Amino acid sequence: MTATAAEEWKHWSDRRAATVSTPHGQLALTGTHWLEPEPTEIPGLPGTWWTDAEGIRVRATAADGLIVAGTSAPVDGEVLLRPDTDPAADTATLGELLLVPIEREGELALRVFDPAAPRRASFAGISAYPYAPEWAVPAVFTPFEGEQAQTVVVPNADGKERPLAVAGKIEFTVAGEHRTLTVSGSGGSLSGVIADATSGKDTYRFRFITLPEPDADGRTVLDLNRAYLPPCAFADHFICPFPPPGNRLDFAVEAGEKQVLTR
Repeated sequence: MTATAAEEWKHWSDRRAATVSTPHGQLALTGTHWLEPEPTEIPGLPGTWWTDAEGIRVRATAADGLIVAGTSAPVDGEVLLRPDTDPAADTATLGELLLVPIEREGELALRVFDPAAPRRASFAGISAYPYAPEWAVPAVFTPFEGEQAQTVVVPNADGKERPLAVAGKIEFTVAGEHRTLTVSGSGGSLSGVIADATSGKDTYRFRFITLPEPDADGRTVLDLNRAYLPPCAFADHFICPFPPPGNRLDFAVEAGEKQVLTR
């Protein structure tokens, strides 16, 4: 028997809650430490840390117990950790901690995921609106072409402004309102950052959406039942982009995820 749209949404919703609450999921992030070429210490971690043209360097001793993924012996000396933008990206562990090098706009940082993070311990689920089929509507994607392909500079959750790559616009009608949204593209699918009249009230400040890859005529589906909370809703150390200009809808989107629940 084929699952109904409501059943598929329920499975998606359950997977979302399970994924963010895994031992090294989004709720476990306890720090994003931006690094410079000058060696420095990171609170709570052994060794000294710095950056160079290849990634993040760390100098530690075997007694520190820092282990790079794919190896069995602790670091004893100096080692390179390549960031998540590198095809051969590295991670490391320190006991139960997961250490993940990242690169954002040429800047390098080390993320620390701790299964014992307070936000993970107090997590009680994600509140969401009930599934409603009227919030899943046809949409048409029109890509930016030639010189129109662009980036827009938007504020991020950490207070900095960063460029956001955008691929084009989707056009749709929902709740009797005809609108367009600017979206990004990756691997065929589309994604967007949106806000609406519920944002900062019934729902988090903004939400993310993902749309299936458009067909040859640009047709796809915008299912706002699957509007989901950004990583920064689960931990303060993520640097999520805010909605670009034009992506703040002036009506209430009473669909999708609402807030993180705590015990």
